[in-house]
Amino acid sequence: MTTWLTNAWYVAGWDAEVDSAPLARTICGVPMVFYRKLDRSVVAMRDACPHRLLPLSMGIREGDSLRCKYHGLKLGPDGVAEEMPLTGDPVNRSICTETYVTHERYRFVWVWIGEKAKADPALIPDLWPCAKPGWVFDGGYYHVACDYRLMIDNLMDLTHETHVHSGSIGQREIMHAGIATRVEGEEVVVERWMPGIDAPPFWRSALGKPGLVDRWQICRFLLPSSVMIDVGVAPVEAGATLESHDQGVRGMVVDCMTPESETTHHYFWGMARNFNIDDPGFTARFKAGQGGVFAEDKVILEAQQRSIEANPGLKLAAYNIDQGGVRARQIIARAMRAQAGEGAAA
Repeated sequence: MTTWLTNAWYVAGWDAEVDSAPLARTICGVPMVFYRKLDRSVVAMRDACPHRLLPLSMGIREGDSLRCKYHGLKLGPDGVAEEMPLTGDPVNRSICTETYVTHERYRFVWVWIGEKAKADPALIPDLWPCAKPGWVFDGGYYHVACDYRLMIDNLMDLTHETHVHSGSIGQREIMHAGIATRVEGEEVVVERWMPGIDAPPFWRSALGKPGLVDRWQICRFLLPSSVMIDVGVAPVEAGATLESHDQGVRGMVVDCMTPESETTHHYFWGMARNFNIDDPGFTARFKAGQGGVFAEDKVILEAQQRSIEANPGLKLAAYNIDQGGVRARQIIARAMRAQAGEGAAA
């Protein structure tokens, strides 16, 4: 049994990653190929020629179609054969490969895993800061060799910042600040407020002024596998609160984890922010800094996955700080059971 939801939208790539050249990417255990048609819309199909199963991502683009590089079977964007390998053979339109529904939003290409009839774009996670006027959004991608749920655990418990990210966003105060965890429908929220502290290097640089700050971290899990983290600092005298905190520098960390296999995933990360939005140089530096932070997480999580596999008789322990990740896993499991029940009823 898989560990992920099937009738759900997952990020397949950044908008800039998917172009006219075929892009191979395995999503939820399914090898897929993505490319843009001449009208720039995105095609997604199973990455296997129905003839001899050579990956279609190795194929040749011809207009909106793909020709297999092995024997030349040509498939249209609907996955149906358009030309057969042998001259004179009639086209057998029953020869086809599976295609998938895609949708573009928030600078991501999303792909629907599951029943096509249920592929409603309204079900795409609400990553509102990525499209809100007055905000700017950019980010990157890592392939991470661990269960995607370990990344969710990591993002829903930022206590690790003190030690994993000590040179950028970590500080001792994180270890001592209380957290509040709650469930809102199918979302999980973890809040941490740190008043009157020194800003860590990353945020001190962003704020651009000395003095004590109030710092906040509000993590929100969204099905099937996204986490948004409202973060930032404001000068103490600005009067920011956990409920209202646009007075200093505020960002929204946007994380989308797409399962590749049971022990690997695609990690699409970024930051939306509402300050210095017209400075592309700042955006590039901010992205580079954030990429360095998440590279540190990648090292930790891949080592954790290797340790899990090396210790099959041991189980993960959960302390109070882990409640966000625990609740998120419970919601994923509950949604999977509900989906399985629907399938059985049908």
